[in-house]
Amino acid sequence: MKYKELYLTGVKKLEEAGIGEASLDARLLLEYVCDTDRNTLLVHPDMEMTDECIENYVNHINKRAERVPLQHITGTQCFMGLEFYVNQDVLIPRQDTENLVEEVMPHVHDGMSILDVCTGSGCILISLLQYSNDCKGMGIDLSEKALAVAKKSAEKILAEKDLCVDFLQGDLFEALSGHEEKYDIIVSNPPYIPTAVIDELEPEVKLHDPMMALDGKEDGLYFYRKIVAGAGKYLTRGGKLFFEIGYDQGEAVSNLLKDAGYTDIEIKQDYAGLDRVVFGTLLED
Repeated sequence: MKYKELYLTGVKKLEEAGIGEASLDARLLLEYVCDTDRNTLLVHPDMEMTDECIENYVNHINKRAERVPLQHITGTQCFMGLEFYVNQDVLIPRQDTENLVEEVMPHVHDGMSILDVCTGSGCILISLLQYSNDCKGMGIDLSEKALAVAKKSAEKILAEKDLCVDFLQGDLFEALSGHEEKYDIIVSNPPYIPTAVIDELEPEVKLHDPMMALDGKEDGLYFYRKIVAGAGKYLTRGGKLFFEIGYDQGEAVSNLLKDAGYTDIEIKQDYAGLDRVVFGTLLED
């Protein structure tokens, strides 16, 4: 079987399974299996495939047709131009979260310290450290398995930078018990989906992303309340607290910050024009 023929069989299988981006996923899986790139389909469509490639490709296509996320099959996800390790223990980094990193970056200056609460895959913290100078970071998460994934990505991505980055396991700020350091920036993409809404999500999300990374309790605001209540102890004077939020949570999270004494509170939209980031400044330590 030729390269393009194999690709088209993959597209058909995924279309029949109702995969929204069947053509893209079929191509990416073929490139993953055959160690090729996107130009191969155009330049070498008649390249003969080995039996091993065909078998591996069909197996991967079948997994994707069963709604296993593409990233769980390949084991990686691109985020902010960097390749992160992912598996069933971490929330797959989304493009929406790139908006959060992009909003934080103008406020990051050389030598700052950054705390990432609910770090998961580590994509937020690692990206901020990669694209800044001489900053140090701490990522905390309740899941030891998630932290193992984050550490693996940090070791790969930040290998050429002599940076101070660490990860601690614990329930939000309890992870920092005994730590006296304060941070210039605290950032978080906490679980924010109301419990009742989770069953309405795509199978790739509700069946394969870790539930603890999705469930924001009854109204989706549980972790925002907890983080806002505890962040002040760990922020420097003039430090900033950044959140990714759901599209309908901007006002509620802004009010939490306002009630906790934060100033200069802003709501920022994503590329679709939906509320995506809220942040404020703490003037009192």
